[in-house]
This record gives sequence, structure tokens and C-alpha cells, in this order.
Amino acid sequence: MQVFVDWIRTRRPANSWPALLGLVAFAAMLGVQQLIEPGTQRLLSAVFMFVALAQAWNLIGGYTGYASFGQVAFFGLGAYTVAVLMNNYHVSFWLAMPVAILAGVLFAVLIGVPLLRLRGHYFAIATLGAAEGLREVVNNLTPITGGGLGITIPTFGDQAPTPYFGKPGFYLAFLVLAAVSVAVCALLSRSRFGYAMVAVNEDQEAAGAVGINTTLVKVVAFAVSAAIVACAGAFYAFQQIEFYPTDVFDASFTVLMVIMVMIGGSGTVAGPLAGAVGLELLSQFLRVNLGAYNQLIFGAIIVVVVVFFPQGVVNYFRDAVRTRQFSIFDNVRRYRL
Repeated sequence: MQVFVDWIRTRRPANSWPALLGLVAFAAMLGVQQLIEPGTQRLLSAVFMFVALAQAWNLIGGYTGYASFGQVAFFGLGAYTVAVLMNNYHVSFWLAMPVAILAGVLFAVLIGVPLLRLRGHYFAIATLGAAEGLREVVNNLTPITGGGLGITIPTFGDQAPTPYFGKPGFYLAFLVLAAVSVAVCALLSRSRFGYAMVAVNEDQEAAGAVGINTTLVKVVAFAVSAAIVACAGAFYAFQQIEFYPTDVFDASFTVLMVIMVMIGGSGTVAGPLAGAVGLELLSQFLRVNLGAYNQLIFGAIIVVVVVFFPQGVVNYFRDAVRTRQFSIFDNVRRYRL
């Protein structure tokens, strides 16, 4: 028990190489921005957005062990908060965005306190229900949200996206969001709070027995995750200008977050990053080159990766480097797949 306590309360020595590589990658993406054509910038903006979304889901689903299927609720809430404030009350985007993030955090705390008492598939189903419930609320508040007719953000004067970001602005906005989300997850994972999240994941009763406030850990992880997702939703809304409830409360957003984390490797910082970049680029490539068959091939590739890398690609290579065993068929035999 004392070893467990020491493990929780001890920080790992920080490794500077990942941080250095991250800074180099961030600087490189900033440097090449002027050389990238608009279509490619839009593609990379989507990649950066999913990097942030995957990192956010990894906090609650990977580290803490609570698989939320309702993350899209925070995405849609962030999008509609910005749209309503800008369209109905003519609020500046830079004032509307913090309100959107705060709305996501408050909603996460509101539903998190009761729902995080549930575990496993009960929690997953409950969060999915919360997301669907919020979508119905937005869909029926027609005087405020436009309901099923959608909502449009003003594109005139200082409300237009161009004065805020410039033509390449969303590329930079999503790049910064992705970098911040990776940095936040990396810092949290190496902190005492990060150890507390892992402890809750592995044995919640033991974590509580050694003095960890498990309820607080879960709610804070859920709220931080919601803040990142709500911010992504705010940027997405401003990029789209016009959207509908079905666009921003689409459950496929959550499904993609989960798949990206699982493919890359949950409970790591590099896993969601690799999963988001790899799968989003693969999805776009297949959509352009295979047309109607792209979803079929995309799904088949995901199944193959899950079979041979059930713990995620990053976790596989990390363990393989440590043990110097690189046979992917060992995974199939080990997990009896």
C-alpha cells in the first residue's frame, strides 16, 4: 500500500525530447503555412481539430477510464454558444469564445457529478443520452437557436472571420488549439493529478483508500476535456458560418474521437496525436481516390489495425522497443483474436 501511495505522490522526471520535438513540429507547421494552398490548409485544419478532440477524449476515456460517448454535446454547445451570442447579441468572437468554453465546462460539471457515479457501459450510454437530450433542446429552441432551420453567424464588418483570422486564420487557430491540447495533456499526465487519473482508472477503491478524492479527479478531467472540445466547436462554428443541429451534434464526431484514441493508443499523449493525424489523412485520401468505396476500405483498415494492434499502435511500438520483439502476430495470439 505504501508503494502505491509513493507512486501517486511522486512526479516522473520530465523528458525534454518530446517537448523539443513538439516545438520543432509546431514551428515547422507555422513556417510552411504560407507555402500551403488553401485546400490543403483546410484539410490540415481538420487534422488539427481532431488532434485536439482526440486528446480531450483521451483525458476522460484513456487516463481516467470513463469512456464518454457524449463528447459531441460539448462540441455542439460550444458551436451554438458562439453562434447565438454573435448572431442574436452581436458579441465579438473573442468574447463569445470564452463564454462557449465556460458553457462547456459548466455543462460537464452539471452532468458529470451524477453521471460519473456510473461505470462502464452505463456511463457511456448515459453520456450518449445527455448529448442527444441537449441536441433536442437546441433543436426546439427555435426563437433562439433557429431550431432545425439552422443558424448563421454574421459575416459583415468586424463580425466576419477574415478580420479576426485573415484568410489562413483557421489553419493557425486549429494549429494553436491542437498544440495547447497536446501540451495540457502532456503536463497533466506527468503531474500528481495525472497519476490520480491513472489510479482511478486502475482501481478506484484503492485510490479512494489512499486519500485521493476520486469524484473531484473525475469531474475535473471531464471538465478539462469539455473545455477543449467546446473551444474546438467554437472555432468550427465560426469556420462554417452556417450550420444545423445535426452538423455539430453529429455522433460520428464522438465515434471518430474514440477510434483515433484506440488506434493510436489510449493513456498516452502520442497515441491520440498519431491516431488523429493518421486516420484523418487516410480518410481524406480514400475519399478523394476511392469515391463510394472509401468508407468500406476505411472500416476494413480500422478492423485490421485493431486486430493486430489491440493496445494501439504507439503502445505496441513502445513495448516492442522495450522488449525488442516486433512480431505483430504475438498480439493476435496474446489477446486470442
